[in-house]
Amino acid sequence: MQRRFQQVDVFSTVPYKGNPLGVVLDGDGLEDEAMRNYSLWSNLSEATFILPARHVQADYRFRIFARDREYPFAGHPALGTARAWLQAGGVPRDPKQLIAECGAGLVPIRIDGELLSFASPPATRTGAIGRRELAEMLQILGIGTEQVVDAQWVDNGPGWAAILLQDAQQVLEISAQAPQRSGRWKIGVLGALPPSTPGGGFEVRALTIENGAVREDPVTGSLNGAAAQWLIDAGHAAAPLVNRQGAKAGRDGEVHLEMADGQLWVGGATNVLIEGSIDL
Repeated sequence: MQRRFQQVDVFSTVPYKGNPLGVVLDGDGLEDEAMRNYSLWSNLSEATFILPARHVQADYRFRIFARDREYPFAGHPALGTARAWLQAGGVPRDPKQLIAECGAGLVPIRIDGELLSFASPPATRTGAIGRRELAEMLQILGIGTEQVVDAQWVDNGPGWAAILLQDAQQVLEISAQAPQRSGRWKIGVLGALPPSTPGGGFEVRALTIENGAVREDPVTGSLNGAAAQWLIDAGHAAAPLVNRQGAKAGRDGEVHLEMADGQLWVGGATNVLIEGSIDL
């Protein structure tokens, strides 16, 4: 069956320099296996499927597949799906903010031209990373404990752990290697950008280690949001700030982080680059 499809570039003002997202606009009636099969085949970090809302306050519902896994929430899929829905003719109840429904619940998304921002959901896992787990992560990253300023679980859906290093250059110099034993890690690494950088903020890298392979996510909303909340709460940062991500993956990502009425908002540019149909 032919279904409407878009591919959206998220978190960059430069075309093809953000994080791509495949969005199936007519996901109603699709079996889980079909969604999973497309996500695996696409080789994108995530793909989403728009469905009719179940919650009375939601403008639409969407599901997120990251290859063979389904996530309750992820940042760049939230923004990319919102942009696709709007471009396809979706009209939110509130012209300044739409409400998207996902596995994590209702996610408000502010609309400000090309800049969309989601309300970062609360972390489902926080606290210190155990000594043994942290040692394994540092071995994967190839760095020593003397480079670590702080570390914490910042899981708001995908399973992120965050490690703060002394500066951005140390983040860029990391060359991760998958461990010998089987396992799955999602590691975010951050280091402060030079003070002269517009927007301040941090250099960010997001690494998934699974099945003996290391994958680097170009630009990651969920990690940036959860890590920023931790850094602000711990006194390592103050909002507003603009994080950079994607340099080692050949991308030019910018993530805007702002506090408003006690809520952290995570935003970035969103642009539809491909429109058509997909046979699912």
